[in-house]
Amino acid sequence: MRFTEEERAELERKAGDLTLSAYIRYRCIGNAAPAHRTRGKRPVKDHEALARVLGALGRSQLSNNMNQLARAAHAGTLGLPHETKAAIEDASNDIAFIREALIEALGLRDSAP
Repeated sequence: MRFTEEERAELERKAGDLTLSAYIRYRCIGNAAPAHRTRGKRPVKDHEALARVLGALGRSQLSNNMNQLARAAHAGTLGLPHETKAAIEDASNDIAFIREALIEALGLRDSAP
């Protein structure tokens, strides 16, 4: 189906949290429509926060640190010297920052004042 921009905007407004296709399916078929898995609409709330997350991910060396830890664990040499402890701590801090920034960017929780 093709809609004008105004028609599409009105349908999206009426759809609320449903995807446009799920809303139209419901309006045409009603409850007889088979259940359809959708991701729903959750647009990015804060593009700057998302950019910070992606930048942090690129700078973090997270995958390298975790790979080194896995290699040491498989080799049986994970005696936790200072460098390994620092790598674990750095990876943990990176993961925590990325998690919080993603939650904020996706609007799943308001950012702290």
